[in-house]
Amino acid sequence: MELKVTPYKKNKNGSFSAKERLILTMIDYFQVVNEDFENSHLWNKIKLILLVYYLYDKDLESNLDYVIKYSTLFTPPPNDLEIIKQDFQTIVRKIKSGKAHELSEGDTIYLGAVTKSATSSNRRKQPFSEELAKPRAFSFKTSYMSYVLNNYVMGKKKTYEPIISSIFDNEQDNINEQILPNTIYNSFEEYVVSKIGYHEGKSIESLCEEFDIKFDKKPKNLESIIAYRILGIKGNKAEEFIKANIAVKAIRIGKTNTIKEHMSFPTFKFKELIEESWEESKFGNYLRETRFFFIVYKYDNDNVLRLKGCQFWNIPYDDLENDVKCVWEKTKKVLLEGVKITSKNGKNHNNLPKAKENRVSHVRPHAQNSKDTYELPDGRDLVKQCFWLNNTYIYDQLDEKLKS
Repeated sequence: MELKVTPYKKNKNGSFSAKERLILTMIDYFQVVNEDFENSHLWNKIKLILLVYYLYDKDLESNLDYVIKYSTLFTPPPNDLEIIKQDFQTIVRKIKSGKAHELSEGDTIYLGAVTKSATSSNRRKQPFSEELAKPRAFSFKTSYMSYVLNNYVMGKKKTYEPIISSIFDNEQDNINEQILPNTIYNSFEEYVVSKIGYHEGKSIESLCEEFDIKFDKKPKNLESIIAYRILGIKGNKAEEFIKANIAVKAIRIGKTNTIKEHMSFPTFKFKELIEESWEESKFGNYLRETRFFFIVYKYDNDNVLRLKGCQFWNIPYDDLENDVKCVWEKTKKVLLEGVKITSKNGKNHNNLPKAKENRVSHVRPHAQNSKDTYELPDGRDLVKQCFWLNNTYIYDQLDEKLKS
């Protein structure tokens, strides 16, 4: 039995979530490449865990005052365990490819490979490359630990619908049998891609009719709603996506093979960003830890928007640690030195990083109106800003079959 003590927190809306990921065991790059999951050091650590949850309270002066609220024996349920096995294999394959230095939590679904060292400069050898890699540990992601807390520990009623009941045995659901009879899928992602792909070429209108999607006013997230309905989800949340911190993003490709919109992310507070380091930055960690689900549509020659398919994606290591890092560092520098604001043709412009300056990312406003602002370090107010991924960059990341 493995003992793990971990914090959880109460959110402003009264819900509860894990405060952090659960560290399981360090990854020995030289040992893990010779292990299969069932005989791995990791499996010995997680096959029976005594989980002890304590309530985190930032106002308490001593951690001795934290209150233990829950304790339970925990083994990942069968469906979760199959995805954890796939995650383990994904991590091991990357190490075997000599890319331990490129590992990212966004590579996987429930099980992550998180950096674990006293200093950000710490590095260690890997077996199939001369490049040194950051020390990493296997961990259950924060999103997965939140789900474990609310549904397996607190025993609350499940509020999210699963995409699958079981995709790893011969009992496929009825819809799947109609789509690809007698097909056994090797992974959750393969199943999802196949199910969406079955409807390739159908128009938005025909999909709305087929899945009985009705609305008085077209919702902004209609393309995402359609994807959920195809996957058998009646609402707009899927259990597996919540557990895995998978962000759903709808992408529309124009007739000229371009994407009109850049991809936005949550706004950042200027005074908070200047106190961050890149390694611990909110935006950097968001991209490191998040896996994206792109649902892709394309306008045909008659200007009809049709489903092309879908793709799971996470940002490549080099793009994050070079291009995005550069944009983040320049943003911090501009904020520290003082944002320069000029007026031209009745519009205000600033010197935060622009899309033309970087192939991957940039900064631009993301606010309801000109009065929707945050305070700058120098006391002035500036309309809220956020980091964006460039539309040209997103297009380049799509599988070729989705562009054709």
